[in-house]
Amino acid sequence: MAPPNPRPKVLVPEKVSQDGLQILQASLDVDEKTGLSADELRSIIGGYEALIVRSETKVTAALLEAGKKLRVVARAGVGVDNVDLDAATRLGIIVVNSPQGNINAAAEHTIALLMATARNVGNASLGIKNGKWERSKLVGVEVKGKTLSILGLGKVGLTVARAAGGLGMNLVAYDPYANPSLASGANVEMLSSMDELLEQADFLTIHTPMIASTKGIIGASELSKMKPTARILNVARGGIVDEEALLAALEGGSIGGAGIDVFTTEPPKEGDSAWKLIQHPKVTATPHLGASTVEAQENVSVDVCSQVVSILAGQLPRSAVNAPIILPEEYRTLQPFVTLLEKMGSLYTQHFSPASTAHRMTTSFEVTYEGSLASTSNTKPLFASLIKGLVSPITSPDTMNINIVNAELVAKERGIRISESKSRDPVEQEGYSASVTLRARLDPRSPSASRKADLIDSRSKARTHKLADQVITGYVSNNQPFISRLGRFHTNFVPSGTLLVCRNNDQPGKIGVVGGLLGRAGVNINFMSVAPIEHRSEDEGESQQNGMEHEALMILRVDKKVDEAVRKSLIGEEGVLEASVVVL
Repeated sequence: MAPPNPRPKVLVPEKVSQDGLQILQASLDVDEKTGLSADELRSIIGGYEALIVRSETKVTAALLEAGKKLRVVARAGVGVDNVDLDAATRLGIIVVNSPQGNINAAAEHTIALLMATARNVGNASLGIKNGKWERSKLVGVEVKGKTLSILGLGKVGLTVARAAGGLGMNLVAYDPYANPSLASGANVEMLSSMDELLEQADFLTIHTPMIASTKGIIGASELSKMKPTARILNVARGGIVDEEALLAALEGGSIGGAGIDVFTTEPPKEGDSAWKLIQHPKVTATPHLGASTVEAQENVSVDVCSQVVSILAGQLPRSAVNAPIILPEEYRTLQPFVTLLEKMGSLYTQHFSPASTAHRMTTSFEVTYEGSLASTSNTKPLFASLIKGLVSPITSPDTMNINIVNAELVAKERGIRISESKSRDPVEQEGYSASVTLRARLDPRSPSASRKADLIDSRSKARTHKLADQVITGYVSNNQPFISRLGRFHTNFVPSGTLLVCRNNDQPGKIGVVGGLLGRAGVNINFMSVAPIEHRSEDEGESQQNGMEHEALMILRVDKKVDEAVRKSLIGEEGVLEASVVVL
């Protein structure tokens, strides 16, 4: 009789909860070996199929290469900064984390800071410990009937909303990418602008990722729009609130208080703005305790241990942060189109985003695979790359790693609806035999849809109607992705680098105006393409009627970031009609 197959072995070099270990021990051989040096870890990793770490162990390329039997690396937490993802993907090692384990902890800590700032808990506790009895100086406010403004209505924001609703608070939120049905279910009123959110706030709580577009999103201008009695809560990421601006607002009396758990530098350095905020009497501060609960630590351990067991049993992971391996023959065919779809999704979000198109938000898409690509039997990698492209520009990479495993779940949670179709008609273009068209439909529940009836002149109505059917077409030539149509315009450019996309009246001198303004701002142009209107039978008559046939699209690749002031300077009678900055 053949000997039974040995049980897979798991190495745990850091502390993991007993409940998590018990899940592993039911079907796996588990070795707990803490305190290993990097060399010691590398010398023994070759005997294990799985490695479970927290934040201390550095999972380097050298360690992964030494793990000849490794099939999965599990990070018991959210971030995976200590894991070389590129090396893991190259070696076919699945990396998983636990992105949802601390949602409730972060939400509860937000509520704790909400109540602490409302009732002066921090100052009261410090005072009474120092022998003071200052009841008259510490009169607070009740939260019942007050308005909680929520910036960012993701998982944590929704959990905060449900808890605050139980306290009798009025709930409003601003998040152009939120799922409207989930917001409605939590009794949250979605607002069409951040200005409305700030103006209504008695308490403002922030739950956005820390990405380029959200860094310093609450600054001096935003704070000036709030009530002088309003209080700000930040349990998200340091740097989303401009610490100097908040300190100035508190010292000037234009903001009533703040509850802060996260800072730009942790721990803050003595004398800097974060340190001064902590010392301010109107601030309740905690040392990044959002995820620091016994339950949260337990949750992440149990979650990743369950995933390890599933993966070693041949099942798909729930929270993979690197893409699973595609079969070699499929990879050769799809790889350039995987890149193209991600670029198209990112281009859509950045060019047709609320910031550049008056808060139009689309969550319904049609994807058509044309020509030889229509014969592929596996479009899941293409679907996943499109979702990644759509969501990545507005999502922190350490909280949302999108791949073939979780793409459908991400789309569902975000309220993104995508229908796929195939057209086997040959692509009648020289140089390539397949193309992809992404067509975005205006969500009738979005703020822009309800505002369409308020548009004044017929030309605006016509243009808004056509923008409700936004289109991007792309193709691959010599493994290089190209964009051949953007909106109403026929074009041909490689989607890479920093692009400035300008819609303008097709008149002499426009290129010179834009070039001059960019030159004075120190921005060099590396590539330029002028795209004409792509006339189609169904819209040619309408475009002529509204003068749109005299418009063109200018695509410029520039050598540095174009800041908001420069972008706005391009728009005007002498310049262009619209301008968006896209980083690909």
